[in-house]
Amino acid sequence: MRCWVALMFFCGVLPAYCQSLAPKPDFDRALGPAAVAPEYVPMTFSERSRHYLAAAFGPGAVLRAVGGAGFGQVTEEPKEWREGSAAYGDRVGSNFAQQVIREALEFGGSAALHEDNRYFRSTETGFFRRTKHVLVSALLTRSEGGETHLGYSRLGATLASSFISRAWQPRSQDGPGDAAVNFGFNIAADIGWNFIQEFSPRSIAKHLHGK
Repeated sequence: MRCWVALMFFCGVLPAYCQSLAPKPDFDRALGPAAVAPEYVPMTFSERSRHYLAAAFGPGAVLRAVGGAGFGQVTEEPKEWREGSAAYGDRVGSNFAQQVIREALEFGGSAALHEDNRYFRSTETGFFRRTKHVLVSALLTRSEGGETHLGYSRLGATLASSFISRAWQPRSQDGPGDAAVNFGFNIAADIGWNFIQEFSPRSIAKHLHGK
């Protein structure tokens, strides 16, 4: 299957340069520059690399691929893959390949733009305030100066991987409109994943995301 060829290619995409700055885990990225913590310290290359590897190959990445494949299995999308264990394997492989491609592109883009795309828990209290933080964190990133802005590397990598993954999709899912729908689903999945990271025990979040 072509997705596995793409997976093997993009597994080696790990830019060998750049380090940016990262906040402490309790920094509220939705609040903007005024919320920059005084403990703000540089993110080392090894830390950035570990985050990339965890996001692309860690337990969280596997859960996203398996969960997305389960949804596709229930809805029978793409319809050409039908049902059964082989179809499920195709869906898992497709989702995992797209995840690796996306994380590789995001790593390179964030390194070049000096952006930090990790999720940081809100410093706010209350379910609705923390939920707002979950939502906006799917679209925002942090610059090396500590300001929050639109996550160009995250959104760009998500959009690019949605189009790249059309290369191995069957005819019913290989158009630009399908890529746009896939992009929307990925953003929605990011929001759901942020929600899990925000409200799960810290020990679980650390295990899943290597933080």
